[in-house]
Amino acid sequence: MKKTPINPTGTGWAQTNRVENAQTLVFVSGQGPVDAAGNVPEDTAEQIRLAWGNVETQLKDAGLSLANLTKVTTYLTDRAYIPEMISVRKDVLGLEIAPTMTLALCGLYDERWKVEIEAIAVA
Repeated sequence: MKKTPINPTGTGWAQTNRVENAQTLVFVSGQGPVDAAGNVPEDTAEQIRLAWGNVETQLKDAGLSLANLTKVTTYLTDRAYIPEMISVRKDVLGLEIAPTMTLALCGLYDERWKVEIEAIAVA
């Protein structure tokens, strides 16, 4: 499989990803900032990191990793969280150019949640 970012923005993400020779698609539903015991941290960066950890767990359970991501949608409850979201995303993904990204501002399933992340991965 080959992934090629098209029209990278210069801000760390690609507007389009071309995927060739993929045989497996994995769709990860929205993952919130909830640990295995049902706890939700107060800190925004911790919530974002935990949501990414939950995405990673789902991918691992499907036999893939974060390297297989091709499209990610992040839902935030406040624009003020965007800088933390970008910082944590860079730490977690460790990529110069991240997969195609979409950001939406909205209310989420649980009032304590500040973030929810859904993803598409290919292999």
